[in-house]
Amino acid sequence: MTCNKIVRLAPVLAAALLLSACADRSMHDLKSYVDEVKSRKAGHIEPLPEIKPIETFAYISDGRRSPFESQAQGEQALGQNAGDGFGPDLNRRKEELESYPLDSLRMVGLLEQLGITWALIQTQERTIHRVKAGNYLGTNHGQITQINETQVELTEIIADGQGGYRERQASLALAGE
Repeated sequence: MTCNKIVRLAPVLAAALLLSACADRSMHDLKSYVDEVKSRKAGHIEPLPEIKPIETFAYISDGRRSPFESQAQGEQALGQNAGDGFGPDLNRRKEELESYPLDSLRMVGLLEQLGITWALIQTQERTIHRVKAGNYLGTNHGQITQINETQVELTEIIADGQGGYRERQASLALAGE
């Protein structure tokens, strides 16, 4: 049994002995390379460019909207001034499916979980999202009012062309294969 261990260790010991014979312990070539690099002349670093001051500008409104308000706030004020003040909630955080036109979305299925009915909506990129009543989709502020086995019904708020808004009913039908 001990002879068997010696036979297994013999090649390992022979390889270690051969490798140690090849090693140059003085590392003369490494030391000469380091000395050569240290003796090189230092390079020139360009100075940083001079920063020019920005000219100031005094804004005079002359009845125009403030540049510090968002465009949505200006549109909301415009929509409230026209008609009866009815319009979309422009301060509401947009949902992901509101960035897609309604005709580019497809209803591909229906799901019911814990008493909530969800519609499965597919985008042009073939990503599937689940939505329920109350969610928004489409670019015309469309809010889902009802979901059934065949379609998603929604109410859109669109501009009436006279500075106001009106509601329009729309639907997204279940896509057939």
